[in-house]
Amino acid sequence: MESFFSLLQRNVVDRRGWTTREELRIAIVTWIERTYHRRRRQAALGRPTPVEFETVMTAPALQAA
Repeated sequence: MESFFSLLQRNVVDRRGWTTREELRIAIVTWIERTYHRRRRQAALGRPTPVEFETVMTAPALQAA
């Protein structure tokens, strides 16, 4: 958990000054959805990135339909 907040601090919060809390909130959510969740690997799933895992899981679901 500490590494997540360290990455968040370095990649979003400390990048520039924020005018409002809402502006910072949007930047944090955007960073999590566009960068962090797409690159972070899940050991319990065999170490694929979330995008790779979704690609693998989507193909069988489409074939079943």
